[in-house]
Amino acid sequence: MPRHNFRLAIPITVNFLPETTKETIMKRILVGLLLSTFATAAFASGSHEGGHGEMAVGEPGEKAKASQTIRVTMKETDDGKMIFTPSTFKVRQGQTVRFAIKNAGEVDHEFVLDQEDKIMEHKAVMEKFPEMEHEDPNAIRPAPGKSGEIVWKFTNDGVFKIACLVPGHYDSGMHGDVTVAKK
Repeated sequence: MPRHNFRLAIPITVNFLPETTKETIMKRILVGLLLSTFATAAFASGSHEGGHGEMAVGEPGEKAKASQTIRVTMKETDDGKMIFTPSTFKVRQGQTVRFAIKNAGEVDHEFVLDQEDKIMEHKAVMEKFPEMEHEDPNAIRPAPGKSGEIVWKFTNDGVFKIACLVPGHYDSGMHGDVTVAKK
């Protein structure tokens, strides 16, 4: 009777199968490990299908209840920077704000409103998957020359971030702060 070698630690030894079957098994194991790694990272960073009801930065607001409209322009500068104008805002806890956002640039830009740690997590994911598309109530990505809006109710006080998370844009200066004062 032929001898069969089994080893539980990686690398896996499977001597009773033809070479092509061993390669197939190893490829499947590797793909499974990679998929489980990406799935874990995706679940850890939250869903990109909305559902952000309980965010520290607040919640989607009702347009009819907006007490202020803040116009934000996204663009590139002649010296290679990418900017929001304005890049800092002051609002009050409980206030609903309409952000009217225009992409006056020549490339895609994104406006994301969130906590700094969430912004940095999202930035890392976008760097790995730059073509990733998502529809979150706290984000918008108008094409060059286009406009859009986010209506947001700031339920908590603190300092939050706005950022463009298209790879390279944050590092080129496209971020800012939203200071929410206590009631």
